[in-house]
Amino acid sequence: MRRIEWPGLAPGVLLALPVAATAAGFDLAGQFREGGVPLLVILALSILFLAVSIERLVHLRTRAVVPDGLVERVQALWEARDFAGIEALLAAEDSTLARIVRYLVAHREQGFAFLNGAAGDIASMELRQHQQKAYALAIVATVAPIVGLLGTVLGMIEAFHVIAYESGMGNATLLAGGISKALVNTASGLAVALPALGMHHFLKHRVATLGLALERQVNRLLHDWFMPVAAPPHVLKEVRHAH
Repeated sequence: MRRIEWPGLAPGVLLALPVAATAAGFDLAGQFREGGVPLLVILALSILFLAVSIERLVHLRTRAVVPDGLVERVQALWEARDFAGIEALLAAEDSTLARIVRYLVAHREQGFAFLNGAAGDIASMELRQHQQKAYALAIVATVAPIVGLLGTVLGMIEAFHVIAYESGMGNATLLAGGISKALVNTASGLAVALPALGMHHFLKHRVATLGLALERQVNRLLHDWFMPVAAPPHVLKEVRHAH
């Protein structure tokens, strides 16, 4: 055991810090092996967390919602009235913006109000789907610490049962070892829940950011293509009254 001088304490007060956990005979792998069923559940939740996080990071990208440069390319074809070219361009694009623009072009004879509502419905549905796919992370962040706490409670019950019925007046070593094993469940649950909660909020913010960018691009096209042109004000002719 190495002793060091802690500057914040009064002179002469020493704190003993372990050089390594193994110096105290702490077997982390053994603690996990004896964690019981709750630890297996937490392990399954951690695998779910990794799988959902990887899938979302791969598929929830800018190019999947509002790819750069698409509006400019479509705008040039629209001005040339090349609707077949627009259809061919959008057929090669797999994004929310491409699907909205394809709907606008296919129903270009409709009015501004109809197209504005339809574009909003398509965008809202696809963004909700992206958000729903990340909902599993919220489940992991909620369930993992509860399962860990349950494992801790069960482990402490087991430890006190050993003390009460197998050690007579009690054995501090057995009690401390049992509590240590039990607390591994809580630590494991929190270790999985915290990154899951952080990733859930990160993806939620990313969906909101991409949604705002999508709204700006769609509104730009709607106003350029379908916004009614304001009629010039009527000029009132001077009425000459007969004398």
